[in-house]
Amino acid sequence: MFPQGRRRGAGPRRERAPVSDAPTPQGVREVKSAARTVELLEIMSGLEEPATLRTLADRMGVPRSSLYALLQTLVARGWVRTDPTGSLYAVGIRALLAGTSYLDADPRTALVRPHLDALSEQLGETLHFARLDGADVIYLATRESRHYLRPFSRVGRRLPAHSTSLGKALLAERTDAEVDALLPADLPAVTAATLADRPALLRDLAEVRARGYSTDRGENVVGLRCVGVALRYDRPAVDALSCSIPSARYTPELADTVIGALMEVRGVLERTAGSAFAPFGRP
Repeated sequence: MFPQGRRRGAGPRRERAPVSDAPTPQGVREVKSAARTVELLEIMSGLEEPATLRTLADRMGVPRSSLYALLQTLVARGWVRTDPTGSLYAVGIRALLAGTSYLDADPRTALVRPHLDALSEQLGETLHFARLDGADVIYLATRESRHYLRPFSRVGRRLPAHSTSLGKALLAERTDAEVDALLPADLPAVTAATLADRPALLRDLAEVRARGYSTDRGENVVGLRCVGVALRYDRPAVDALSCSIPSARYTPELADTVIGALMEVRGVLERTAGSAFAPFGRP
């Protein structure tokens, strides 16, 4: 079921809220078993390859015996899949169905998709629509470049906000104090160009606020330039658009065309979207 030779189950570690008896914001005490199930699925979704029982138990800090029972329950229900030997685990197809349901029911994504199509026709470069989730951004929709040389892109991809034009466009919609509280103490350097120095990042965000759009100069992928704009139909903004251009194809003239196109679409979306498009409140 899984490709041979990919058996480490390592991947970048992300800090997650521990399972506790603390009440939820609504005052209802959380259910430990449900919280542990969610924590397990979140950890697995962040791994780049299938993981062993030992790896998952170490990540969660729980006994392997109790985690094994939980994994088998999730395997039986399709939320987790395992290889023929039963020693490797990965997210199952039920998780995909849940994610697809989120996208299908999200009014903002439905609103943005036609504009991504139009931008793709106009620019011919890779377009992204993403949402801020904690200190990360998650791709909700993408359109691939029509050029042979193009960046990797997929819906559901999670990236650090501080290393992407999408994320920096959204961080710039917040005060420095809010940004400081949102981001981890130590900013990971995704590439040598990532603004992992906090003061340098805050200076960059001040420039984003002044000019109205963000840039990424190889800060997330070496050899890739990006431009991003926040969509201010929510305050503070949680959604953003970006365009990615390989450095080999990047020119100031192309950048100006991209910025103008993104700004125009942003204006249309902000005039179109309203509270009627957010029935569940802020995403």
